[in-house]
Amino acid sequence: MRMTLHTDYALRMLIYLASRRDGVCTVNDVAEAYGLSRNHLLKVAQTLRDLDLVETVRGRSSGIRLGKKPEDIGIGALVRATEEEFSLAECMQAGGGRCVISPACRLKGMLHEALGAFLAVLDKYTLADIVLDRALLRPLLDIDIQAA
Repeated sequence: MRMTLHTDYALRMLIYLASRRDGVCTVNDVAEAYGLSRNHLLKVAQTLRDLDLVETVRGRSSGIRLGKKPEDIGIGALVRATEEEFSLAECMQAGGGRCVISPACRLKGMLHEALGAFLAVLDKYTLADIVLDRALLRPLLDIDIQAA
């Protein structure tokens, strides 16, 4: 399985936000840290805001910050919320696809099991587990240690 860029960027944005001590930054800060498209990250920030994982801050220090504690943001739940579909093969699509052996094939069941295992592993982790060592992440993300 390959996650969409939207999910990948959502995880990266949350990692960046959780790595900052003050927690507030701009979408542009995230884009520069990872070398990603600001426009794409704006859409990701909107999705994360709709999921109540990110909140916007208005005023002099405007920007975005985590909407929940890192330990309350489950990775499996995030992946489920941001992925559009989990069709690992054509037969798993809505309507079953056009594979001629679908009625007799056992692959679909195996793929469902594999997908369940993938998500079960992600369910064991939170954002806090990813950013356990913020001191190593901050310099890699060009986060000022003094300001962070």
